[in-house]
Amino acid sequence: MCGLLLGIGPGAALALNDGQQLVVESWRLVNQSYVDPDRFEAIRWKQLRQKALERPISSSEDAYGAIEWMLAPIGDPYTRLLRPSDYAALKASTEGSVSGVGLQLGIRRDDTAIVVIAPLEGSPAAEAGIVSGSELLRVDGLSTDSLGLEATAARLRGAEGSEVLLELKPPQGSTRESVLKRRRVDLQPVRSRTLEQGGHRLGYLRITQFAEPVPQLVARSLEQLQQRGIEGLVLDLRNNSGGLVSAGLAVADQLLDGAPIVETRNREGFSDPQQAGRGSLYAGPLVTLVNGGTASASEILAGALQDDRRSPLLGSRTFGKGLIQTLISLGGDGSGLAVTVARYVTPSGRDIQNLGIAPDQLLPEPEPLDPGGDGDGWLQLAAAALVQQLEAAQGPSA
Repeated sequence: MCGLLLGIGPGAALALNDGQQLVVESWRLVNQSYVDPDRFEAIRWKQLRQKALERPISSSEDAYGAIEWMLAPIGDPYTRLLRPSDYAALKASTEGSVSGVGLQLGIRRDDTAIVVIAPLEGSPAAEAGIVSGSELLRVDGLSTDSLGLEATAARLRGAEGSEVLLELKPPQGSTRESVLKRRRVDLQPVRSRTLEQGGHRLGYLRITQFAEPVPQLVARSLEQLQQRGIEGLVLDLRNNSGGLVSAGLAVADQLLDGAPIVETRNREGFSDPQQAGRGSLYAGPLVTLVNGGTASASEILAGALQDDRRSPLLGSRTFGKGLIQTLISLGGDGSGLAVTVARYVTPSGRDIQNLGIAPDQLLPEPEPLDPGGDGDGWLQLAAAALVQQLEAAQGPSA
C-alpha cells in the first residue's frame, strides 16, 4: 500500500478547479510510477493530459470520466481509477473484510460465463438462498458479459445498507431476480481442516486471497494441523486472485527454507530478488491445487513452490498476471489509483504475464465449482496424489 500526494504548484493551483487538479494529479502519479514509461511516447501521454483538461470538468464525476478517458490508451486494465466507494472497498478487502453481498465469483471455462463459486457463510447472498453454480447474468441491469469478472465483483461491493439487484440463473431452474442489501462481510481468507485418506491423516489449507491477516492465520492453521498429527498438506490456491504481494511473500516464507521466491523488476530495469529465510513453519510433504482463478500474488507463491520443487501443482493453468500494482490515494475526495509499478518472474526466470503457470498434473474437467466443498473431485485427487507421495517416500513395506 502506498500513499502519495503531489502538489501541482501554486501557479497551477490558481488556474485549475478542484476537478482539474484531480486530473493533473492523476497524470503525474501515473507518469512517475508506471512500469513501462516507453508506452507514454506511443500514446502521446502529454497530449492526453492537455486534451483531458480541455473537457468540461465542473464536478468530481466529470474529473473521474476525464481520468478514465486519459488512462484508457495505456491499455493496462490494472492501471485504473478507483472511485471513493471502490477505493474504500478494495482497501477493506485487503484487511480481510468488505461491504458487499458475500458472493465468490468465477468464470466458467466452457463459455466464460460468470458463475457463483459459493456464497460466504452468514452473508446476504447465503441468506437469499443463492447456490453454487448459479450464473450471474446482470447486476443493476448491467450485463456481466460486458462488465467482466473484476468489474462485476466491484459492482457487488458498496456502502453498507445500500441495495443491489441481481439477475441469476440457478443450475436447475429459471432466471430470477434478487435484491440484496449490502453489509460488512468477513471474507474468511484462510480455512483449514484435516482429511482422512487411505489410512493417512492429511491437512487441508485453503487461501482465498492474500489480505493483511493471512500470514498470521496461515501460521496458526499450520500449527494446529501439525498438532493434529498430519502427515502431509494439500494447499488450495484455486480462485485466489491475489491481494497484497507482501502477504503472499510472507506465506511463501513459511513454506520455503531459504529458497528463492520471486524476482521483481521495476521501470528502471532494476531487479529485486526475494528469498525465504532459513527454516519454515511447515516442512512436510505438500501438493498444491491451482486453476484459472489463481492469479497475481497466488501465482508468485505457486511459481516458487513449483520452481523450488517444494510442491507439485495440480489442477489447470493459472491466470497469468505477472504484474504488480500499488494503491495511491488521490487526496481529500476518497478516490485513488491502482498503478502497475513492477513486473515479476518466478525463481527460474519465467515471465508468466498472459501465459500463466502450467500445473505438473492436469486434473479432469469439469472443474469443481465449490473448492473444498462436498463433492470436490479435485481435492480427492490431490489427497490421493499426496498419499502416493507419502507411500513412495516410505518405500516398500517389509
